[in-house]
Order: sequence, then structure tokens, then C-alpha cells
Amino acid sequence: MAGDELWDLTDESGAAIGRTHRRADPVPAGLFHVVASVCVVRGDGLVLMSRRAAIKDWPLSWELPAGSILAGESSAEGASRELAEEVGVRILPASLVPVGRVREESALFDLYVARADGTPAITIDPEEVCESAWVPLEQLFARAARNEMAGPWVSRLDRLGDTLRAAVRV
Repeated sequence: MAGDELWDLTDESGAAIGRTHRRADPVPAGLFHVVASVCVVRGDGLVLMSRRAAIKDWPLSWELPAGSILAGESSAEGASRELAEEVGVRILPASLVPVGRVREESALFDLYVARADGTPAITIDPEEVCESAWVPLEQLFARAARNEMAGPWVSRLDRLGDTLRAAVRV
């Protein structure tokens, strides 16, 4: 069960403090867990967005595939795992290019970019995602401006947007 997931707790710099934490419990004040996301870019420049399942928090909101890193995983390993679980796209952690990190209330959010050859087959997990779409990068920002994205994404894109644009255009 998702509530039984174990996360490594970190300090504000992201250094593990040697304690695990059960997802269902509140993160202790002053400590953090890592959340990671991947912006997959096809050769034609389109990026993969996913829409959250109706049963999740921020139901039916758009985002980039993302999730909490499990105990023992690196940020890139967790990002790669979440991408495979949510939309079936498999990209090796070593292929992920870091975009940046945002400190949130109880999480450190890491964003990566990954290049995909061709158009990867999408296999969504219906408990996580209800649809996906390949869109121009600016559509991501337009959806955020129209409040069509999960709430945390607005501030994440405010902080990392320019760096993400540069990383996608490389």
C-alpha cells in the first residue's frame, strides 16, 4: 500500500539523516523527503505530460511524471522508477540530466530531463494516471497559467522554468 512506503528523511541540503519515514505519517518539522520528476523530450521537441487519476490528490490535474523517492533510492533512480510505473517509459537513471531542485514545505523536488528516441510507447497505470499527451513545452507553462496542473507545479515551474526551457532546447 502507498501509505506504507518508506522514504529516507533528509536535511534541507538533501543529505540523508539515517532515518526512514512512513509515507502515511507527517514529515517531522525541519526534515524533508525527496520527490523527483522527469520531463521526457522526443526528438521533435515534444514533451510528455500525464494527467493524474481521479482518485488521487489534485485529481485530473496535469503534471510531468513524478513521485516520492523510496528508501535506499537515489533521486535519479526514483525518478526513473516513477516514470516507468506511471507511464511505462523506461529511461536509465544515468541518462537523466538534472534541471534543478526546489525546496518545498516538507519535500525537496528534483526535476530531470531525458531524451527519448522516437516516440516511446506509453502504458499508463490507471491508479496513477488517466491520460498522457505529447505537447510543445510551452503547453506545460500554459496549463500551469490556466490552473490545469497539480498545485505544486506552479511554483516549481516559476523556479525552474527558465532552466527547464534551456535544458529542453539543447
